[in-house]
Amino acid sequence: MTSRIPGFDYQRVTVADGVALSVAVAGSGSPIVLLHGFPQTHLMWRHVAVDIAADHTVLVPDLRGYGDSDKPVAVDGETYSKRTMGNDIVALARAFGFDRFALAGHDRGALVAIRAGLDHPDVITHLASLDGMPTVETWDVLHGVDGAIAFHLYLMAQPEGLPEQLIAGSPDAFFGHFLDIWGKNPQAVPAEVRAAYLAASRAAIPSIVADFRASAHADIAHDLADREAGNTLRMPVTVLQQDWGSALGFDAEGLWRKWAPDLDHRLLTCGHFMAEEAPAEVVRALRELLVR
Repeated sequence: MTSRIPGFDYQRVTVADGVALSVAVAGSGSPIVLLHGFPQTHLMWRHVAVDIAADHTVLVPDLRGYGDSDKPVAVDGETYSKRTMGNDIVALARAFGFDRFALAGHDRGALVAIRAGLDHPDVITHLASLDGMPTVETWDVLHGVDGAIAFHLYLMAQPEGLPEQLIAGSPDAFFGHFLDIWGKNPQAVPAEVRAAYLAASRAAIPSIVADFRASAHADIAHDLADREAGNTLRMPVTVLQQDWGSALGFDAEGLWRKWAPDLDHRLLTCGHFMAEEAPAEVVRALRELLVR
């Protein structure tokens, strides 16, 4: 089973009390950290990471609660808040000697990247979001029957117990559903990688649910505080999104500009798993971001 990115060294790095992240590392030069989405692991960056490592130091961790990283029990709403997960990434980079670094995230990783950018503006030099939006905006645009596309957000927002039990009853069907419907090119996620994603997700149901639950509570509160204070992302920001904003009846770029004054917003024709479906386009966008 494919579980590693070729040419990358794997380490475990302690980032908080009792929490270590598994991270793949390669390359040299200015650093960039790549954060994966749901229901994936760091493997989603396998194409992009190898290319970028030709002239950058590339760190590709599994987020807390995912993959081979630690999965602490959620003792409160902050255990898996994006603020806590973003602090993990800052600590990870510092463990490698980097006080400033670029950050790119896909899906859930995008939420972590956005929060890290808001909380640590003097640390994050450049930020990329792949098919994600700030948490508060995501919830704001979901309404009516169109909100059914995000049924999992509502399911995993429920109090502890029921979501975990329902998902555990048929985990491969649940997690596999998103791998099936969110991509436009099934060949982009080969069978061995899909199997790795499903195995990792089966082993992480409580922490994955806790991650999503936090986005309906702590993460919203953090975003609303920044919105009220007028805080924005101060660094250059690149957003890559599917053309789903107009389909759902809202202006994704307009929403993003409220948060990112220095914005390069691009629509891609691939599906949600763009780092796997359109790696050359993602690499090009990241390289252009890093020289802004």
